[in-house]
Amino acid sequence: MPRSSGRYKQTLTKRQSTGFRPLIAFCVISLLVLTFYLREGSTGPFHTLRAGVTTITYPLRMVGSAVATPFNALGNIAGNLTASEETLADLKAQNEELTAQVAALTEAQETADRLNKLLDLQDTYKLESVAARIIGTTGDAWTQTVTIDKGSLNGFDVNMPVTNSSGVIGQIIEVSPTSSVVRLINDDSSGVSALVQSSRAQGMLEGQPDGSLRLNYVPSDAQVEVGDIVVTSGIGGVYPKGLPLGRVSSVEKLDNDLYYTIVVEAASSVENQEEVLVITSLTEEQTATSEDIEAANDNPEGEGAASDESSDSSDESGDGTDDSADGSTDEGTGDDEYSDEEYYDDTYYDESYDEEVS
Repeated sequence: MPRSSGRYKQTLTKRQSTGFRPLIAFCVISLLVLTFYLREGSTGPFHTLRAGVTTITYPLRMVGSAVATPFNALGNIAGNLTASEETLADLKAQNEELTAQVAALTEAQETADRLNKLLDLQDTYKLESVAARIIGTTGDAWTQTVTIDKGSLNGFDVNMPVTNSSGVIGQIIEVSPTSSVVRLINDDSSGVSALVQSSRAQGMLEGQPDGSLRLNYVPSDAQVEVGDIVVTSGIGGVYPKGLPLGRVSSVEKLDNDLYYTIVVEAASSVENQEEVLVITSLTEEQTATSEDIEAANDNPEGEGAASDESSDSSDESGDGTDDSADGSTDEGTGDDEYSDEEYYDDTYYDESYDEEVS
């Protein structure tokens, strides 16, 4: 009996030691294969073998994925059906909170982008300006105006130009301590001394009753083409020169006409804008030079435009006198001799736009 027990123990020990040998051999082979795989190039035999196995088993993996997908979906549905009302309420609240955060972040990003564009415009043209926000609009058959949230307490005054990140939008016409009314350039009583950037042809950009813009008094011998950029000329000292106004959308010239009929597409719009810059003062570099004024005075209409912008401030000083076309003053009752004329941002014109009074 003792002898049989000893033989059993020897046999068991031999079987256990023999069972570890395949495992050890497999580990050694795996290490060798891994070493050769890592050291060989991408075109080596082990890489080639792996690529072949992957290609062969790809259809099987796709079939397995297609078979497993419905079961995974059923599992998700079952999980949702078995979820408690408290869990669903928590998930709904989290979803609403995340949606609100995304909306707030998107709005903040868009606001930052608009403000950065205003800063770029301010730096590019070296503008002395104050930022303001549009708080109301008035667009009807008679006027095109907006209201901004700053006024005389912020140093604003009548006739100060207003621009957004795209270009000029208008000019202040009314000021209160905490707000101001801005007349847009497409208002039919608005006019801005302008020039075609490429050819330097001078004219007057005027709003029309239908809300469009026309560049008037450009001589028919000037070079003007569709797509030309129109900018402020700086004549009169109201607007800084070089600010974008728009782009020429059509040019027409009838026989025997002295001037082009030019329609301009505005560079800026207040429809999708909230922030603006109010230009509070101009530097010497931002006003028209004597050469610019001389070029504008080469035609009669330009002469009036060059003189009338600079006379607006003196006309509003309350001295009770108005300059007539030949420079004389009205010595009558003190009433405005030209009571039927429209007031423009930068120039006085009669209703037919044919006669300009300086």
